[in-house]
Amino acid sequence: MAMQQTPPSELIRPSVTTSGSTEPAGTATDTGEAPRVGNRAVRLPSLTGMRFPAALLVFLFHVSLPAGWLMPGDANSTLYARLVEQTGGVGVTFFFVLSGFVLAWSAREGDPSTSFWRRRYIKIVPNYLVAWALAMLLTAAGTAAWRSGVTFFMLQSWVPDYDTNFSVNAPGWSLSTEVFFYLCFPLLFAGVRRIAPRRLKFWIVGVIAGVAVTPWLATTFIPAGDVYMSNEPGVSGLHLWFAYVFPPARLLDFLLGILVARAVMLGRWRDIGLVPAGLLFVASYVIAELPGMPYLFAQRAVCLVPCALLIAAGALADASGRPTPFRSRAMVWLGEVSFAFYLLHFIVVSEARNLLGARFDSVPAVLALVVAECALAVLVSWAMYAWIEKPLVRRWSRARAKTPEAATVA
Repeated sequence: MAMQQTPPSELIRPSVTTSGSTEPAGTATDTGEAPRVGNRAVRLPSLTGMRFPAALLVFLFHVSLPAGWLMPGDANSTLYARLVEQTGGVGVTFFFVLSGFVLAWSAREGDPSTSFWRRRYIKIVPNYLVAWALAMLLTAAGTAAWRSGVTFFMLQSWVPDYDTNFSVNAPGWSLSTEVFFYLCFPLLFAGVRRIAPRRLKFWIVGVIAGVAVTPWLATTFIPAGDVYMSNEPGVSGLHLWFAYVFPPARLLDFLLGILVARAVMLGRWRDIGLVPAGLLFVASYVIAELPGMPYLFAQRAVCLVPCALLIAAGALADASGRPTPFRSRAMVWLGEVSFAFYLLHFIVVSEARNLLGARFDSVPAVLALVVAECALAVLVSWAMYAWIEKPLVRRWSRARAKTPEAATVA
């Protein structure tokens, strides 16, 4: 049975309050206010380090697609494609839950919504547009003009059309969905903070149930169109869009991350530990791959709870100073470049496929090429992080202080 962990509010140093007394920063009050463990004084290097393995799962899935397959024959019929069939969906789910968790953890008291939105959009939009331009130049030059426009403005996840969702740069649809999350976050977080601590578990269970029922809603109430997968009778591109892409449906993943972060900060989370959470994550993936498991349910729900457990375990390990395999310097660096890697890897994989062609019969040769693709994607991602993402975030994520003259005029 999992042991109740020390509340994070007891793991941080005291701070001086406005009244001059000292108390643990953000100690929970009778009103259920969250302890302020989620601030800059308590960083989460393990969660940063977890980002790269999640992005790597998406990379492994994209290698199995026809756009990235380097061996003769039908990519979809291979054993490799079967083994990585769910890795893309699991990686995206992990990122959505992680996004909600980290934003709730680091939310600042009194932070205006406009300041929050500026920080988030400066973080993602420039990288997204650079990746969009590279994709248009290298791999998507023939894309229809209206689809190019929809993807440029990050609106593709709202269009119930498979070709539009994944056109130009396939991973970009999730950023289109994330933009919606950021727009909703101030309202969602304010609502979650009003939930009584003892009721958080009911909200968490309810959100998990909502995610689990989404595939059933899609296949039950949405008319079937063109079949998405030949081995999944009745699953259409429209079903996939509603259950997997549609921003309001995916908002539940994001909300789960916020709720779990709130429970962790209030000491209302029973941590099972990083190793058990990791083993449960692996076991859930095996279950998702079992024959007969509904495709959409496997994509959306099977690994959801292990993702939340793994994220919470990593945060609690960092808050208590316990070592984890994800907080090494190398893993944190890879985590920092993982956003750029997520955006650029599909371009690298597709361009390599275009240049090399599907003519490699040797499995070792293909494995070597895939490793080379991954290394190249990491290299160009580092360049994007160092030359674009990091400088822009450092320069523009905060509002410029007014000069005395400007303040006088205002």
